[in-house]
Amino acid sequence: MKKTIYRCIAFLLIFTSCSSDFTELAPENYLNTKEFYKTPDDFNSAVIAAYAKLQTHVSLYFELEYRSDNLNIGAPTAGTQDRFDLNEFKETTANSIVQNAWTIFYNQIFRSNVIIDNISGADFDLKNQYEAEARFLRALTYFNVVRFWGDAPLVLSQVSPEDALDIGRSPVSEVYGAIEADLMFAAANLPLSTSDFGRATSGAAKALLGKVYLTEKKYPESISILNEIIGQYALLSDVTDVFDTDNKLNSEIIFSIRFDKEISGEGHGLWLNVSDVSTTNVSTKIIDAYDALDARKFLVDYQPNGSLFAPGKFLDEESSSTRDFGNDYILLRYADVVLMLAEAINEDAYATSGDAYTYLNNVRSRAGLTPNLTSTELPDQASFRNAVLNERFLEFPFEGQRWFDLARTNTAKDELAILGKTVGTHQLIFPIPQAEIEKVNNPDIFPQNPGY
Repeated sequence: MKKTIYRCIAFLLIFTSCSSDFTELAPENYLNTKEFYKTPDDFNSAVIAAYAKLQTHVSLYFELEYRSDNLNIGAPTAGTQDRFDLNEFKETTANSIVQNAWTIFYNQIFRSNVIIDNISGADFDLKNQYEAEARFLRALTYFNVVRFWGDAPLVLSQVSPEDALDIGRSPVSEVYGAIEADLMFAAANLPLSTSDFGRATSGAAKALLGKVYLTEKKYPESISILNEIIGQYALLSDVTDVFDTDNKLNSEIIFSIRFDKEISGEGHGLWLNVSDVSTTNVSTKIIDAYDALDARKFLVDYQPNGSLFAPGKFLDEESSSTRDFGNDYILLRYADVVLMLAEAINEDAYATSGDAYTYLNNVRSRAGLTPNLTSTELPDQASFRNAVLNERFLEFPFEGQRWFDLARTNTAKDELAILGKTVGTHQLIFPIPQAEIEKVNNPDIFPQNPGY
């Protein structure tokens, strides 16, 4: 079973014929689902294929790092114009990275919808778990969708290509409502743990729901759900061990996108690698942000990795058989949970002592920073808020977190100005790809985002 979470197996061939965009959600050559979905193994194969699609998300998380103040491009080169435009806040509605994100996300949602629609009439022991996994993946993807574009088509079942053209953009509040409902179901029906590391657990659903609530500024709800997983995971004593490829099953990891370099097609290239360390795109802002004693600086600095160099966070030995690397991409880890709790507690009500300080200082002290911060250094809610945001800046580089943190806290303009970038208010979300606008061709139900 271990390797099935990496493999798409034969079932993935079914999905490779699926649409690559929102308006082609039911291609003619798609397998008759009434014939396929009969046994628990059929549904398990479908769930595995849905997890497999997550691997295509990773490139988008790295592109988001270019949107933030973690990575910075000096000038475009062949093939990097669209990335440069995102980095410089000059993107257009034809940006290929934004179009690719739309394609990937709605194909991921399609895969979940196929499972959810067909499992409703099934009857076997793991039915609720498989549905919960599909709904977790759908919620994760819609959370990205709503943070990318705001109002978005809310498709919660399979639809025909013709019907898709009549689906407009639902308000942000409705999209978040669907995300919350999916994650509540997932939290109630997923196992506490799994021997198939890489499949979602109730802890993963609760951690993601806590992040959703925090983004919505529902602070009491975020505190409540995150408190349910306090103690289920733990901060490793050495932060570098979190990313050790020989230690993927460590107690800090809540949910990761899995890779296996020893299986052909299931590894990846060395992330953010360069052959010359003077050519990295890591911003001076993040490099200069670390205290000399901060153990996390190693994870950002470039280290030798065979004939190449890579951030310490992504070091790995190349497979001799596939020539690939096998780092998992971590989406949720315990350091995120405790920092989210610190933030939510402070936003709910500032205090001069208590759990918010404990959680913030737990992450700082693990990194080797002393002494603990107190109300002397953080005398009000605003100063505590800034301290948490800065700690997240130092803790999660290259993990796809920073841009979303800047957008949701409305600090993108000020933080990117330090790098000489001008961020328009409308650029906290991305343009709807022009190709999608033209397919629907109805501005009353499918308008472009303002400013684009």
